[in-house]
Amino acid sequence: MSDMYTKHAHQYDAAIQNNIYNAMFERPSTIELLSHLKGADVLDMGCGSGVYANWILSQSVKKLTCVDASSDMINLVKNKFGPQVNAYVQNLNQGLPIEASSSADVIISPLVLHYVEDLVPLFSEVYRVLKPGGYMVFSTHHPFNDFSASPSSNYFRRELIEETWDTIGMPVKVKFYRRSLMEITEAISRSGLIISRITEGCADESIQTKCESTYRRLTSHPNFIFFRCEKLK
Repeated sequence: MSDMYTKHAHQYDAAIQNNIYNAMFERPSTIELLSHLKGADVLDMGCGSGVYANWILSQSVKKLTCVDASSDMINLVKNKFGPQVNAYVQNLNQGLPIEASSSADVIISPLVLHYVEDLVPLFSEVYRVLKPGGYMVFSTHHPFNDFSASPSSNYFRRELIEETWDTIGMPVKVKFYRRSLMEITEAISRSGLIISRITEGCADESIQTKCESTYRRLTSHPNFIFFRCEKLK
């Protein structure tokens, strides 16, 4: 796990509150796919520092559970929200063993799945935990964007990539999995979930006033991809 989500957890939390890629692009694009949260049992899968938890709680949900692989992130969530949320450490590569079957109306997982090696067992767990009629919304790296980092130039090969990001204002190394769109959609379909929407996000014009070059990039190149998946029965 990258130091960005452990050693620099507080700096990361501060950085993503109002930045372009997280606050102004990813979050609005993910939230646009969400509906019917009032009175819902919601699972924030890969909750990070709790920026989505803050918004979810404002939607009058019945229950919010937050899980993350980083104990530092979970501590931030607990300190922020206390008994309003059920928060605990969980490595998603091992599924969701604590969550009961058919217990969640909605599962949200923003910018997390590129850290999971094998999506097939995880989506099977998502299907198990969702109630019939429930749905999952997630965002992840766009396969087209990540392909430029492929060491093999084989689009269809899953590859562990290491990059240096400056999200928190200093260089931090981050490892993630690059994979094809087909691998993502096949993992969803094998679980029994049905993809109801796929978007590539929409860059709000407010980004342009903050950084013209980033706005031009987000309106001409895919960066993230967003899915809504339904459990019909």
